[in-house]
Amino acid sequence: MTQPLPALLIIDMQQAMAMPQAGARNNPQAEANIAHLLAAWRAAGQTVVHVRHMSRTPGSLFWPGQSGAEFQPAFQPLDSETVFEKNVPDAFTHSALERWLHVRGIRRLLLVGVSTNNSVEATARSAGNLGFDTLVVSDACFAFAKADYHGTPRSADEVHAMALANLDGEYARVLTTGQALALLAAE
Repeated sequence: MTQPLPALLIIDMQQAMAMPQAGARNNPQAEANIAHLLAAWRAAGQTVVHVRHMSRTPGSLFWPGQSGAEFQPAFQPLDSETVFEKNVPDAFTHSALERWLHVRGIRRLLLVGVSTNNSVEATARSAGNLGFDTLVVSDACFAFAKADYHGTPRSADEVHAMALANLDGEYARVLTTGQALALLAAE
């Protein structure tokens, strides 16, 4: 018996993530990979969930009502797709996401979006801890350059790779877009 397909959870693909103020990032192909997965999930009639960050900090790029808080045009939810808003990195905190998934019998999640070391990692950790079979698509996520705790500058690739290493095998399984698409093909 094959496992049910995971719900596609698209995290924080908002206009602010494409603004220069967001900083130096990796995985320039991430948006194309996310769009490819989104099209495939929609074509297969599978569950798609959008998560959007709405800041509580005035002046933030994600402050409600600003263009940065809006979804990027390629990732506009369809009327039939559910949107969850969050104001902390973890999509499960202060939202009804866990209950919504349980009510629908969804136990597998495919996470994509931004940023790998922040909202994607926080959501994947919670999902894994809550018992969801959690998959993170490495080339459909991206991170931004950041200094480490000691002040050493780390490239976006280094930040991304460490976040994936933190998740893989403990909270989630990390796979590629090709491997995620193969899940649909196996159905």
